[in-house]
Parts: sequence; C-alpha cells; structure tokens
Amino acid sequence: MDYSKETGEESLESYEMEKTKISLMRILVEKQDPSSKEVDDLTFRRFLRARDLDVQKASAMFLKYLKWKRNFVPNGCFSPSEVTHEIEQNKMFLQGSDKKGRPISVLLAAKHFQRKGGVEEFKRFIVFSFDKIFERMPPGQEKFIVIGDLEGWGYANSDIRAYLAATSLVQDYYPERLEKMFIVHAPYIFMTAWKVVYPFIDDKTRKKVDF
Repeated sequence: MDYSKETGEESLESYEMEKTKISLMRILVEKQDPSSKEVDDLTFRRFLRARDLDVQKASAMFLKYLKWKRNFVPNGCFSPSEVTHEIEQNKMFLQGSDKKGRPISVLLAAKHFQRKGGVEEFKRFIVFSFDKIFERMPPGQEKFIVIGDLEGWGYANSDIRAYLAATSLVQDYYPERLEKMFIVHAPYIFMTAWKVVYPFIDDKTRKKVDF
C-alpha cells in the first residue's frame, strides 16, 4: 500500500472540508456581524479548529471574540503608554524563533507583581505582547511558544486573577495561537496556585503545557 499517497489524499480531503466549513461559518457570522467580512480565512480556521470544526460553536465563539475586541481594544491595539506598569517589570521578552519559525516568548514569573494598573492593565499587556509576537511571525506561521521561567517565584508573585485572565485570553480570544508552553524551574509552592488555575484550563490548552 502507498501510505504517502493515502496521507496526501487525507490531507487534501481535510483541507477541502475546512475550506467548506470556513465558507459556511462566514455566511453565519457575516449575517450577525458584517465587520467580519474583513477577517481572513486563517483566523476563521483557528476558531473552527478550536471547536473541532463545529461551525455553530466556532461561529458563536468568533462572534464573542468580535464583541470583546470592539469593547476591550477599540483602537485595534494598545500603545506602551497604556501598559506602563507592566512594561516596567521587564518580565517578558522575545528570544528568537524555533526551527519552524514560531516566535519564542520568555516570561520571568518572579518579576511579576500586582501593580497599580491591576488585572485590567495586565490583560492589556497580554494583548500588547501578543501583537508584538504576531509581528515576528513569518508568512504561513500562526503559532508561538512560551517558556515560563519560575526561578525565584514566591507567594509575593502569585496573582491568581492575572493567571485566570491570561488563560481566558489564550483560550477564548486567541485560539490555536499557542503551540506549547514550557514551565521550567517551578518551585513546589507554585503547585498551590497551579491547582487553583488548572480547572479553568480547557483540555486542548492543558495538552500544550509541559513541566
């Protein structure tokens, strides 16, 4: 049996199925939100994949995203002046890319402290950081990698509200963007916070987190 041919046929069939479902999703979404006409097929595909190609569920998820984007990011992006307290902590930076061109973001968790801007500024900072990551992506690449370095992390750095906010952003509004998150140098006491956050992480995202 020619397995390479069979794999090629399956890939073509999968591509055609996704293409058809993207078209169906566009019809559903554009009826409720005409602004979605400006959104590219790759974005539609990410939401479809996040909902296992279920057009109805993906459409509902996408419409929720559009509403959130209008309300939370009315100007389309955030400027550094809107996330000053978070930037000052120097806790996140980009460290090149992997062999497939996926940008690698490094998060130094011990540098995170709850600041004056609170969780709202933290959410703006996550969106601001995602935009910077996406700018580094080469054509054809949609995903990125995060290395969460917890060396030196203590209870003073614990911020459950921020962790839950970041989880919601990744799952609900930026689906199929995270390829993998590697958590390194995690102290034993971190597991207390992890046990609180873990139930809020969906199955797809859980599989992307490695200790």
